[in-house]
Amino acid sequence: MLNVAMLSYHTCPLAILGGKDTGGMNVYVRELTRYLGQAGVHVDVFTRSQDEHVPHVLHELGYGNRVVHIPAGPEVYLPKDQLIDYLPEFSESILKFTSQKGLHYDIIHSHYWMSGMAALEMERAWKVPFVHMFHTLGMMKNRVARNESEKEGDYRIEGEQQVLRAARLVIVATQAEQAQLEFLYHAPSSRLTVIPPGVDTHHFYPISLDEARSVIGIPCESRMLLFVGRIEALKGVDALLRALAILRNNGTLDQHPHCLAIIGGDPEATDSNLTAEMARLQGLCRALNLDDLVVFLGKRGQDTLPYYYSSADALIIPSHYESFGMVALEAMACGTPVIASQVGGLPFLVKDGVTGYVVPDEDIETLSQRLSILISQPEIRRQMGEQACAEAQNYAWEKITNRVIEVYEKVLSEKS
Repeated sequence: MLNVAMLSYHTCPLAILGGKDTGGMNVYVRELTRYLGQAGVHVDVFTRSQDEHVPHVLHELGYGNRVVHIPAGPEVYLPKDQLIDYLPEFSESILKFTSQKGLHYDIIHSHYWMSGMAALEMERAWKVPFVHMFHTLGMMKNRVARNESEKEGDYRIEGEQQVLRAARLVIVATQAEQAQLEFLYHAPSSRLTVIPPGVDTHHFYPISLDEARSVIGIPCESRMLLFVGRIEALKGVDALLRALAILRNNGTLDQHPHCLAIIGGDPEATDSNLTAEMARLQGLCRALNLDDLVVFLGKRGQDTLPYYYSSADALIIPSHYESFGMVALEAMACGTPVIASQVGGLPFLVKDGVTGYVVPDEDIETLSQRLSILISQPEIRRQMGEQACAEAQNYAWEKITNRVIEVYEKVLSEKS
């Protein structure tokens, strides 16, 4: 049996989507681990403990695979810029845990640059190779940052470059990410391989509108548009709100009533704990007179997401940067068209005019026009939804997992 040490330092694969620093990467690590187990591969996922009341070892991913919460610094949530200080402790604690249990691994698979830094230590100690996936890139985030506070520090860029030099192979989600690594980081193409994330087509599939709405208790009387993701400036939710305001002002929403449900963040937090972006978006809703049309739902678990996707006429991803966009794939699998920004990996996933629409980043007028089409023309919406569902089958996790296993075997054969 192949034994894999999976590193996900800053975020736990069991965390609920839409919380602080939780998103597509959590889903990716969790689902890949589950499907690797199904394929007969043993995986231990090592992540930093963020809650002393959660058992340090959990078997919630099945097939004997474990999620191991490693104490490194205080066992509470910490922002990413503070986590770098506890990386050495994280690495040392993993080595201690595995030594005490007599564990041995064939390969390391790290996710996000800080996990890659820990993988460097594991590789030296265990004498086994590691493969890596960045999920997002510091240089790309800096290119779209609107102010200095949104920019990543030099320490991240330097860390990413270290990981790039050391990893045997880097898995990238799309050709766009490959080009970014080659152009910005001068990564050799021979060390990069494109494998997109997958989708659990047994969990995400079309559910009839009436059944889906009855489960979630649709948050408004009208039909629904949907956003799913972290509440941060990079996600571009403000552009979606401004596009919605255009539709209200030109009468489209009078003829075709729709609300917008936003999944992510914690809208019920006290003023002192409310994130600056959540407060900004709620204030923008009031300023645009959208309070009665926009519902902030907070975090939602993966078990309920298929009902939300199936209840929505469209999922909108107005991000300024997105390496792939796993929520787009989940919505497509549920037969829901997607409107996405023309950034990162989204244009590779959403086929413009076929499975949804791709619009220029921050082009609010075009976004409102594409929304208007899907809101007002049910036949186009139905056809795009069917095509989206068919396209998503190409990304079934069974197929993607087999390609990841081939990468493991390739790296191990080159080592031997």
